[in-house]
This record gives sequence, structure tokens and C-alpha cells, in this order.
Amino acid sequence: MPSSKLPSGETNYLLVINGKPEGPFRVEELKERQIKFNDFVRSADMDDYKEAHEVAQLRELLGFNAQHIIPQYFAGFDQRLLASVLDWFMIFCVFIVVAFVAVLIVKDNQTQIIIAFSLLGIMPVVKIIYHIVMESSVKQATYGKQMLKIKVCDMQGERISLRRSIFRNCAKLLSVLTLFIGYLFSFFNRQQQCLHDMVAGTLVIKDRLI
Repeated sequence: MPSSKLPSGETNYLLVINGKPEGPFRVEELKERQIKFNDFVRSADMDDYKEAHEVAQLRELLGFNAQHIIPQYFAGFDQRLLASVLDWFMIFCVFIVVAFVAVLIVKDNQTQIIIAFSLLGIMPVVKIIYHIVMESSVKQATYGKQMLKIKVCDMQGERISLRRSIFRNCAKLLSVLTLFIGYLFSFFNRQQQCLHDMVAGTLVIKDRLI
């Protein structure tokens, strides 16, 4: 991909024209082309193409208003399950390292066993906190979700607040207490929401493809 940085440090953008990326163009060149708020652009700092109104710099310099985009691409049950497996694996690896260090430090066998079971007991709590923090962050996703390019958002596709993230993750108890049937709700609605997503008013979406 051509460089999207000018020598002066000014950001420039690729622009999708007739379905193909062209450029890169400076902001002034985009303005001369009279691009619309829903034209797709991408700079070197962006993970994927975005509509022009989604880019703060272009909103400011070209006078666009931020538009609410109704999500159209939803993460399937298989993607969500794989993301959860990846997250569990990463958390488990961290706890293994912690347990190994604890075993090296503590020599008493009984104390080692207590530490091991204590670590296993707090793993689910740590995972919930991890989900709450990561899904309300700028990335809107845990590391597992980021690997699969899916993220959590509200019904308008916007980042969720910490409060809603807490509510969503606590609502997962409903999906679990229904013998995991709550997770299967995603097979029966177009937006592929699990029960806890319906309760919290959230979606899990995929990156938009060009």
C-alpha cells in the first residue's frame, strides 16, 4: 500500500473510487474532489477503510457531521466461541506462569496446593473483569476478539460505556443459567444476539469489508 504520510507529517488518504482504492490524496485534494461523507478512505494509521465522516480529522477539516451507522455485519456463534477459547487460553497461560513462580517461591507442598486451587478459583472472575475492561475500551474487544476482527458495540455501532459493559457481562449469567440456551439465541435472530446481548442492548459485529 502506498505511504499515507507526507514528508511534513501531514496525513493523507487512499480513496475508494468505483470500488478501487486510489491515491494517496492530501486532505485538500479530497476537498477538491468534493468527497461525500460516506466515501471510503484509509490512512496508514487505520486498520481498515472507514467512511469519511468516521475520521475525526476529515470531519473537522471537511465539515462533515458524524453519522450513525446501523451495523450490518454480525459475528457468528463460531467466531464468538473461538474468540472465547482464545481468551481462556491466554488467561490460562498467564495463570500458569503465576503458579510456576509461586511454586518456585513457596516450598511447602500444602501451601503450593492452596495457591494452585486459589488461582483456579479466581480465573473466572479475572476473565469477567478482563472482558468488562477490554470491551469498553477504544478497541471494543478482548484480544481474542481482536484476533478475529470482531468487537462489541451498542445498537448504533458505537462503543459501549463501562457501565453497559459491566451490565452485559453480568447478564451472561442469564445465558449460563438457561443451560447455555441463551447463547443459542444467536442462531434465531438476524443480528445474531445472544440472550445477554438482547438484555444489554449490545451487538458483536465484524469489520466492514470493502
